[in-house]
Amino acid sequence: MFYLLLTSLVWAFSYGLIKGELAGLDPTAVATLRLIGATLVFWPFLCLAKIPRRHVWRLALIGAVQFGVMYVLYLGAFAHLAAHEVVFFTIFTPVYVALLDGAVERRWAARHLGAAVLAFVGAGVILWQQPPGRHLATGFLLMQASNLCFAAGQLAWRRERARLADVTEKEMFGLLYAGAVAAALVASLFTTNWLAFRPDWTQVGVIAYLGLVASGLGFFWWNLGAIRVNAGTLAVMNNAKIPVGIAVSLFFFGENSDLTRLLLSGACMVAAVGLAENRFAPKPTPKSSNH
Repeated sequence: MFYLLLTSLVWAFSYGLIKGELAGLDPTAVATLRLIGATLVFWPFLCLAKIPRRHVWRLALIGAVQFGVMYVLYLGAFAHLAAHEVVFFTIFTPVYVALLDGAVERRWAARHLGAAVLAFVGAGVILWQQPPGRHLATGFLLMQASNLCFAAGQLAWRRERARLADVTEKEMFGLLYAGAVAAALVASLFTTNWLAFRPDWTQVGVIAYLGLVASGLGFFWWNLGAIRVNAGTLAVMNNAKIPVGIAVSLFFFGENSDLTRLLLSGACMVAAVGLAENRFAPKPTPKSSNH
């Protein structure tokens, strides 16, 4: 869980940078450049000789879905939704993780689904402001497709990683980013005027940080954490980053937030993790012996 919490903190600081420094830039171009930066971080460690060819394509496809297509759909939703609506509609991801895991593994853990629902409620507590507008149908569908891509990618990575016991994560992760770059680059060819994309030097620095650290190390740490927890905890942590991000914005970027709702949201997340980890199960009573 350490890696999931660490990633949540890194991404929390990224929100303020994106909002303050990258406004007005083409979002698909920014996403493509971020993913290129992420690829550069892990490409030197890539060891294709140790990875069977069929797994090379699987890893690239997982990255294309989890990072590339997810980004394209997510950014596309901004054309139809207000920013707070986009954030609000991400809270369905834990439920998708729990449902997809149950369907793929053909076993249903009630506490995992319960933990995912509790994480959904916890995120809703802090994000709910007002009913979304009536214009949201297309944006809502784009966000749910994005959520499904991220959820499916995490679970596919867990399964694929288990099949490659002789390869370290850093020796294969460049393939995920390469697949993501390919997906984002194809999308940008239809949506981005690259000749008109001219960020200033400050924005270049922010994009470099987001690519090398927030995306490069961030997604790596997230997927590293994803194979070290059960599916229920992974589902919860997809929403735990929301109160963490709001707390960072409150204390470091001076934004306003309802502290009571933030604490209640955090409490829901802690309870959801406890449920996923089966911490609330009664301890067995030791049997007494007669001598």
